[in-house]
Amino acid sequence: MGVGDRQGNRRGVRVTALIGAAVLMCSGGVAFADSDATIAERVSASAHQSPNGSRLIGAEHGPGRVLDLTVYSAAMGRSVPVEVLPAADVSKPAPTLYLLNGIDGGTDTGNWQDGGNWFTKTDAQRFFADQQVTVVMPVGGGGTLFADWRSDDPVLGRQQWTTFLTAELPVVIDSAFRGTGANAIAGPSMASSAVFRLALAAPGRYRAIGSYSGCVRTSDPSGQAMVDAMVIAQRGNPVNMWGPPTDPAWAANDPYLHAGRLRGTTIYVSSGTGQPGPLDTLDGPGINANPVKLLDQLTIGGMLDAITAACTAQLRDRLRELDIPATFDSRPTGTHSWGYWQQDLHNSWPLLRAALGD
Repeated sequence: MGVGDRQGNRRGVRVTALIGAAVLMCSGGVAFADSDATIAERVSASAHQSPNGSRLIGAEHGPGRVLDLTVYSAAMGRSVPVEVLPAADVSKPAPTLYLLNGIDGGTDTGNWQDGGNWFTKTDAQRFFADQQVTVVMPVGGGGTLFADWRSDDPVLGRQQWTTFLTAELPVVIDSAFRGTGANAIAGPSMASSAVFRLALAAPGRYRAIGSYSGCVRTSDPSGQAMVDAMVIAQRGNPVNMWGPPTDPAWAANDPYLHAGRLRGTTIYVSSGTGQPGPLDTLDGPGINANPVKLLDQLTIGGMLDAITAACTAQLRDRLRELDIPATFDSRPTGTHSWGYWQQDLHNSWPLLRAALGD
């Protein structure tokens, strides 16, 4: 296909988009403005592939301002769904905030709109609507700790999330969305230790990290037990990740042991105590007046944040010992649940935004 043919095809796509918008407007439907109607096309045309061949496969409009991206990961040999909330002004460069999800990777159905994640369980879409930042939410990776696994797992398959999130996806996102090269990353629960490992794996890739309700130390007996529980909950085998418990790979991937290398990274860490808080009520977020849901949040969610509170205190002492600045938000109450993580995201955003250069 020649240059003229490609240009003609692109003009045709634009005309088709405009006609579709006009039809929707005339029929009383909701349509994107012209600049928004063509954003998926522009993203597809602008995205570069990473040095190892990872690339954008497709971009479609999702609900609201969300773009549904499909990104091929050469490291994992498959495509990964990635949801993107473009910056408020897509005509200008913007930094990027990556939001990782919890133990099921944001969905256990294959469709993020049916799962528990940042875009379904919090007000992230509304909160960032007027912010000049591109918000990126990869979908998947349940039970993987977003790590590079040493062996393929019979159930979970090939897991190379560290490579995907440090060397593959950022290349696609920065080229497609006019990224400034400034990135931050945040996540709760399972992702709370992953954000530290990702910052350590690729120094400078992530200027700031937000870790909510998690345990960063993963190679001591209690940390290994916690990791095993998360992997096994998704039917994976922890040995395929870092080997047996005595393998040096466990220590090599423990951010607590390598915290000295975090100097210069903006760090925000938060946790509740597991004691019932203001959101642990029948009218709390996600409870919907269901007493069974509330009981689960109070018992299981309470136990989990009681554990993460101890982990958070341990990490705080470690960073103080190393004289590494970090912000710790130790809430006096609160359970392991999305309502509190929404608050954590709000509270940490000014710190993350400052690190991104705003």
